Amino acid sequence: QVQLVESGGRLVQAGGSLRLSCAASGRPFSDYVMGWFRQAPGKDREFVAAINRSGGGDSADSVKGRFTISRDNAKSTVYLQMNSLKPEDTAVYFCAAKFGGYSDSEEFYDYWGRGTQVTVSS
Repeated sequence: QVQLVESGGRLVQAGGSLRLSCAASGRPFSDYVMGWFRQAPGKDREFVAAINRSGGGDSADSVKGRFTISRDNAKSTVYLQMNSLKPEDTAVYFCAAKFGGYSDSEEFYDYWGRGTQVTVSS
């Protein structure tokens, strides 16, 4: 089993930056594809970004060019660097882990953190 704990969410002004972290424990971190998802008030959870075991990743069109996912296997941590934040980025951000290959679909992820709140003010 894997335990995931997100951190770094806070209130930030539009145009600002945040870096979210997700620390993993319980299994070798390098065994997993890692993803970030978010859920805004009144909306379904949506894909944000994911990164494979080799460090290659992708992100949703809504955040492409602004958000970057990365991982540090030595620290068992995945990051989401968020720049040029917009009010519509306000959401609870979740990290997730899965066995196997890359996926942007939440239904294929095996482990989930509890989330961290990001609020972007105008």
